[in-house]
Amino acid sequence: MTGSSTVLLLMDLQRNIVERYPSAAVLERAAAAADAARAAGIPVVHVRVAFREGAPEVAESNRRFAPAKARATGGEHAPEVQIADAVAPHPGEPVVVKRRVSAFAGSDLAVLLRALRAERLVLAGIATSGVVLSTYIEAADLDFDLVVLSDACADADPEVHRVLLEKVFPKQAAVLTAEEWAASAA
Repeated sequence: MTGSSTVLLLMDLQRNIVERYPSAAVLERAAAAADAARAAGIPVVHVRVAFREGAPEVAESNRRFAPAKARATGGEHAPEVQIADAVAPHPGEPVVVKRRVSAFAGSDLAVLLRALRAERLVLAGIATSGVVLSTYIEAADLDFDLVVLSDACADADPEVHRVLLEKVFPKQAAVLTAEEWAASAA
C-alpha cells in the first residue's frame, strides 16, 4: 500500500466542526494515521468546507448550509474554518476547500487525485454520516478502492455511526482502525 496509488484524506477536521464533537481521540487517531502515511510515502490530503465571505455559494433552499449562511463571516480564510492544530497539514500537503458535504463537491479533489495517480482512498473525518458517507459514495462510484478508518471518524449520533461502519461501509470498503491501517501501510 505504499506510493502514490494510495492517498489518505483527512476531511472536515477543522476548528468549527471539531469543537462540536467529543473528538480528541478521533484527532489523535487521524494524526497517527497521517504520521503513518507520511512515513510510508503516502500523500496526505486535507479537506475542509468553507465559503466565500457572505456564502454566496449557498442557496436559500439548501437545508444543510442555509442556516449557517447568516453566520458566515470571514470567508474561507476565517480562523474557525482552518484545520485543527492536532492534524495541521505539513509543508507541501494540499488542502482542498469544498463547498458542499462530499469532498468532491465544489472542489478540485478529483483533479488532485488524478495527478497523484490515486487508486485507493483512505477516509477519515467528521462526520461519519456527512463528509465520510458522501465522499465514500462518490469515490465508490468513481471506482476507487476504499478504506474507512473506523476510529478516525466521529458522528453526533452513535447509532448512525455504528450502522455505517458495520453495515454500510463494508459493502464497498475495508473498515479498519487507524492502527490496523498504519500497520499495513508500513
